[in-house]
Amino acid sequence: METTKALKEEGGEGGQEKEVLLDGSNGSSSSGDANTNGAPKHRHTPTASYGGDEKGIYEIFGWVYHIGVNSIGHEYCHLRFLFIKGKYVMMYKRDPHENPGIKPIRKGVIGPTLMVEELGRRKVNDGDLYVIQFYNRLDESKKGEIACPTAGEARKWMEAFDHAKQQAEYELSRGGSTRNKLNMEADIDLDGHRPRVRRYAHGLKNLIRIGKGPEMLLRQTSNLGGSGTSNRYFEGEFGDAIEAHEWKCVRTVNGIRIFEDVADSKRGKGALVKAVGLVDASADTAFDVILNLERRKRYEWDMLTADLELIDSYDGHYDVVYGTYDPKYLTRWQSKRDFVFTRQWFRGQDGAYTILQLPAAHKKRPSRSGYRRTSISPSTWEVRSLNSPMGSNTTKCLVTHMLEIRSSGWLRWKKNSSSKFEQTIPYALLSQVAGLKEYIGANPSLSFESSATVVQSKLSDVSTSSSEFEDLEVQDEFYDAIAGDSTSSSEDEESEDDTENKKIKLKNVSWAISSLALKRASAPDVNKELDPTVPPVHVDASQFSGSLHKGRDETDSNCWTCPSGTGFMIRGKTYLKDNAKIMGSDPLLKLLAVDWFKVDTATDKIALHPRSLVQSDAGKKLPFILVINLEVPAKPNYSLVLYYAAERPVNKNSLLGRFVDGTDMFRDARFKLIPSIVEGYWMVKRAVGTKACLLGKAVTCKYFRQDNFLEIDVDIGSSSVARSVIGLVLGYVTSLVVDLAILIEAKEEAELPEYILGTVRLNRVKPESAVPLNA
Repeated sequence: METTKALKEEGGEGGQEKEVLLDGSNGSSSSGDANTNGAPKHRHTPTASYGGDEKGIYEIFGWVYHIGVNSIGHEYCHLRFLFIKGKYVMMYKRDPHENPGIKPIRKGVIGPTLMVEELGRRKVNDGDLYVIQFYNRLDESKKGEIACPTAGEARKWMEAFDHAKQQAEYELSRGGSTRNKLNMEADIDLDGHRPRVRRYAHGLKNLIRIGKGPEMLLRQTSNLGGSGTSNRYFEGEFGDAIEAHEWKCVRTVNGIRIFEDVADSKRGKGALVKAVGLVDASADTAFDVILNLERRKRYEWDMLTADLELIDSYDGHYDVVYGTYDPKYLTRWQSKRDFVFTRQWFRGQDGAYTILQLPAAHKKRPSRSGYRRTSISPSTWEVRSLNSPMGSNTTKCLVTHMLEIRSSGWLRWKKNSSSKFEQTIPYALLSQVAGLKEYIGANPSLSFESSATVVQSKLSDVSTSSSEFEDLEVQDEFYDAIAGDSTSSSEDEESEDDTENKKIKLKNVSWAISSLALKRASAPDVNKELDPTVPPVHVDASQFSGSLHKGRDETDSNCWTCPSGTGFMIRGKTYLKDNAKIMGSDPLLKLLAVDWFKVDTATDKIALHPRSLVQSDAGKKLPFILVINLEVPAKPNYSLVLYYAAERPVNKNSLLGRFVDGTDMFRDARFKLIPSIVEGYWMVKRAVGTKACLLGKAVTCKYFRQDNFLEIDVDIGSSSVARSVIGLVLGYVTSLVVDLAILIEAKEEAELPEYILGTVRLNRVKPESAVPLNA
């Protein structure tokens, strides 16, 4: 891919341009010894101390690969050391802790327009790396990529950049001169000369190292994972929407629990079952083991799909594999079998991994002579880290393997009256969890490599001299720093701090929902969010209509309805203390209409279109309208437009007011959606999940504020993961009933409890019913 030239070499020979690389290092440092274990060091940040307070600025560093194409078209993959301090980023060719005196080859600022996307796994120089892309959402042609050897390191770098963006948001919210604020919002001259930057910190700073250093990176070893999951997103094993599944444990085999969904047992087509096991490793480690195709390693835990070969891969989150197995280990038949299946994987914002496996056919692997082609049952893997007890450094994760069984032997097997089921492919798939658990338990080095160490520095200039940040303009964004071709390197002067180890005990987050909490409902305080001094306007929904009609009842199809918020779990009043969630209530805003448009390309600012409800005479009289434009990538593209109205103007001092008139960075950090597949194919349910998603952090969101409305354009196609999931959903959309809840995330005690802004239920929508926007 093309990258842009941006940061110039600082102090190098000839002023040649240099490359920036992020590198993941994870490891331990003893007092006074900053070792070069190489992944980014990351640490959890209390909201209260994050930002302007000198003690709240975090320093995160480690090794990554910088990948791209240089100015003459040659691909490169170089190892670089990355250092994040607050919202500033520096990149080195060598570890500055071991080489005091060197200056960064690139440096820049993480600003509000920086977008970070996880592109998944990619083959680079005969090795698998997990790629992260950076780009400016105002100009997506300016982009760059870094890569990590494990999914865990990639996850931690994503979190590190998220912390840095919050640092920038905090500083912007604190005020400062009007000129500085304008600089934060201004577009960036990526090709301009980079002046030096002003030194910005002096007090105690927190350093976090991720990874094991360049030597371990070059061996492609899993070095990350940490001593616990980030409690930033993790809120327990339950989702944020109430599901209809009712799981019952029917057997325990080799320390693994086997469950059956008894809520839908009358359908007669088979049983939805899952194997659940507690694994002594991080979710990152377990995910890497499951996805690894190396035969020698799979032979140690996988009795069915150990002989796998990669046929093709797409988008970093989807591949096709071919496998063979000898059925003599399962049945008395001796004919060898082969199979082809696809794997699609993604990581949620709570750090949980989902892998979808479906039988497939591929032209590169037709039926093979001497083998009988068979189908592997559709299945899903779900891997979720668990919170460690207070003071414990152990990491554990919950691994779930789910599949649908249509074998008549299942009923007899669970009643202990037949053992033939134990000779079937579904049983072999369920047994993979037991094999995985024992394999990781027998290889403690897998878990050991994922441990992270947190150290603390007494000085702020570990990797920077006192003059290194002089005169840096705020608009020098970091994506400039990584978007350049690789040439030579530079070394200048910098000082090294004395460091001392300090173990940090992470808060033991338990997502507890008591029966009392479930009975409580969080209703919005209308007088708090809307202006109480203005009399309400009667909102007559019959005056409005969209291209998708409103359903008459629950049996109607290709329509929408407006469910209550009781099917969604949101943050309660005491969430910051005990992470307890409560049931939602009726939404604050009223859903007026839904448009289902067909467009040639993703279209923003729908509200300005003459066909939009906002442009109608009745729409112009409403105090406030929230327009949600979900841009669905397909052939053709679609726009699902939701129109929500308030009966009074928004209170400018409320959370909703700060969101409506706030910065895009604030909106990105707060705009949340909770999905729930009420009816539909079980694999689609697992793919979509029920966890709340901060849309501004997952996909590109654009905000358009004008007159009496705010429009949010959600570009689902901007994320390869979201694009992949929506592709699966569209394949089954005519049989799906989907509920969505929209809300603003509450992060401070005064903002709690949360409330639901709006909901919608989409009943078996037909893609062909979409109307052309410009017809």
